[in-house]
Amino acid sequence: MRMKRLLLRLIIFFWPILFGCQAMLPQIRPGLEQDGEVYLYVQPFPPEAERLSFVIETISAVSNDGREFPLSVSLPELKSGVVKRQRLLATGVLPADEYSGFSIRVKNASLKGEGGASPLLVPEVPTKVDFRFAVTRRKGYIICLELRYAESLGAGFSFNPAFFMFFPQKAPLNLLGFVTNTGSNDISVFNKKSLQVFDVIVTGRGPSGMALDQRANRAYVALSGEDSVDIIDILGGSIADRIRLNPGDEPRELALTADGRTLLSANTGSGTVSFIDTASRFEVARIKVGDGPNSILIDPTGRRALVFDYQSNDISVIDISARVVIATISTDPGPVRGQFSRRGDKLYVIQELSPFVLVLNPTPLTVVGRFSVRPGMISIKVDPNTDLIYLGRKRDITAGLYDPFAFVPIGFINTGTTIAYMAIDGDNNTLFMVAPDTKSVLVSSLTSRRIVGEIDVGEGPYWATMIGER
Repeated sequence: MRMKRLLLRLIIFFWPILFGCQAMLPQIRPGLEQDGEVYLYVQPFPPEAERLSFVIETISAVSNDGREFPLSVSLPELKSGVVKRQRLLATGVLPADEYSGFSIRVKNASLKGEGGASPLLVPEVPTKVDFRFAVTRRKGYIICLELRYAESLGAGFSFNPAFFMFFPQKAPLNLLGFVTNTGSNDISVFNKKSLQVFDVIVTGRGPSGMALDQRANRAYVALSGEDSVDIIDILGGSIADRIRLNPGDEPRELALTADGRTLLSANTGSGTVSFIDTASRFEVARIKVGDGPNSILIDPTGRRALVFDYQSNDISVIDISARVVIATISTDPGPVRGQFSRRGDKLYVIQELSPFVLVLNPTPLTVVGRFSVRPGMISIKVDPNTDLIYLGRKRDITAGLYDPFAFVPIGFINTGTTIAYMAIDGDNNTLFMVAPDTKSVLVSSLTSRRIVGEIDVGEGPYWATMIGER
């Protein structure tokens, strides 16, 4: 027993050193002030291009006066097996100006035949693609490219890329989905049915947790790098207003009461929770909680909020109407977040620096279970239809599926990468999983437990939510 305790202490001590700390956000870059940004997405290749492969060396935006502004190429090699879905091709910050199109330099190309791949001649100079657009400050733009295969090949021996460029069509309100990108200071807006990105909303610095008010067609996003909360008009796809908090607050995640009147912000930097009146858009109160509050969750009754204090290893329980902390529950090291069971009679708590999942009875606020899993748990989702529990672990290539009664593993989803956050789309019975390492969101069927799609997004994706989320 003493040896097990010693081993556990060693794991807890060395884990932050070896694997980092979940409470740390990705490096936040400066916000856009005078510039805008553009995302180029290439659409799935046509079937006739399945034998084609080519490498893009550079892509630049060309202004009306002929100046070129290089973009960062995200997907240099394009071929049928890679471009079976919409893929992020390139991104860049551009000065506010008018543009005539893009300049694309191809490094090499080949066409696969029965005897293998045959090289194709490529232009010695960049190819110009005409597409007029204007960039305004603090705005983001999605531009899609469709490969014109027949026009790209010349006499079977040469390749000169021909693309059709267009602004994608906006998705209907009931199909909207959102991903916050902490590293690139924006939100990817996608169609949850087609799994294609069609818009990007530039925010303040360090967007992280979101709260969605579907009745008001409004969303709130915490800005860890601005000590603020941005208010998003989801119909217009734009920032409607900003709520200022205190310097050093570093708001991380948000929770909205069921009536939409009160927004709670877990402020990691100051160890506080802000109460924000959504009508006046002002902070009306704040209370002190534990150290490093990482996330916040409102219980099914709507009367209490639970704040997961990562650094002080506890959960602060808040009476929302009275705006006071009514209890503090000790946890193992590094509590990250929690989820309620379908009936609301159990609260599952994951802890990054402990191999255990805690199960609490939320009424008397007591621990009723402690199940050994593995250290490094950073994401959890309880399916409210089945009560099955999905867990994501740092530096793991699967998301585990657990039985809610015995808490034993009963399956897994092969993700190939770490899953930092999960959300369930009730309309399509799918699990959306945020994967920061691959800068994407994986989508799995809850029935087959297989990946059915993937969405390329921005830098440091943190949170995903959608209309119809359950």
